[in-house]
Amino acid sequence: MNLSLDQSVQIAMFIYPGASGLDVTGPLEVFTLANYLLHKEGRYRSDFYHIQLVAEKAGPVQMGTGVKLYADIGYRDAQDIHTLLISGGTPGSYQALYDKPDVLNWLCVQKRVVERMCSICNGALVLARAGILNGHRATTHWANVDELRQFKEIEVDSDAIYVSDGHIYTSAGITAGIDLALALVEDDHGRHMALAIARLMVLYLKRDGGQQQYSSYLMNQQQSDRFAGLVEWIYQNLDQSLTVEKLALQTAMSPRNFARCFLKELGVTPARFIENIRVEKACQLLSEQNLSQERVAFLCGFQSQEQLRRTFRRHKGILPSEFRRRFH
Repeated sequence: MNLSLDQSVQIAMFIYPGASGLDVTGPLEVFTLANYLLHKEGRYRSDFYHIQLVAEKAGPVQMGTGVKLYADIGYRDAQDIHTLLISGGTPGSYQALYDKPDVLNWLCVQKRVVERMCSICNGALVLARAGILNGHRATTHWANVDELRQFKEIEVDSDAIYVSDGHIYTSAGITAGIDLALALVEDDHGRHMALAIARLMVLYLKRDGGQQQYSSYLMNQQQSDRFAGLVEWIYQNLDQSLTVEKLALQTAMSPRNFARCFLKELGVTPARFIENIRVEKACQLLSEQNLSQERVAFLCGFQSQEQLRRTFRRHKGILPSEFRRRFH
């Protein structure tokens, strides 16, 4: 985005009773720090991002934590919005907006006039209810994915940190709103600015949208008490040949009965589960360590570097080298 020294944009965050405080303040902190750094670099004479809290009416709005934020303006009076964000919230709070047709209609109008429309966490469900996400690819918090899938005209990406589709942006749970805001700043001012903000916020890393929301390993441990110990053993022995017979032996079951019970309990075959965990482990090693791909393949249990490349591309759509370039 090429802008003059005096140009600025209006950032509006729509809040409501029961909204998540971190959904609101996390992304807005990113824009505030961007203003600080842009001033420091002498790139703009005044704040580039003008931030406004918008609600049904101006005044105090109690967040889900009990903390009250003060809305600057009622939505009917909001004008010249460049980037509109809607926060997520507790189930009852965001669902209460479903029964407010005036709010949903206003959001639909804003879709046609704003440069960027964004949702944080399950705020995507409000946009879905308004029909704004129809025909678009979108994501939300992993716990709300099934609810989002009920809107059949939306292409749901259940495993993304955030998704941009045209001028519509959706993000996963809570802290992913910070990742989304960093991506917006990167669009406006370049990657170096987004990374500088991430450093100021003491973030472990700046995550791009294609990273996973959660660990399959941890999720499957939580889903199955029966096989929790086996899941841990698999993760610790990925470099071995993990056949059904070997896994069955660990659980003192026959191979046939083990395979049947594993599929019923975890919803995936043992072979597919192990492949998923191997790819996830490869992602961790590629992003956190400077190991060769050959070494990564060995530690994750792939028979060769070429098998790692083929499997990784099938799961992630990119090669291990490209993943490392993006996320290391």
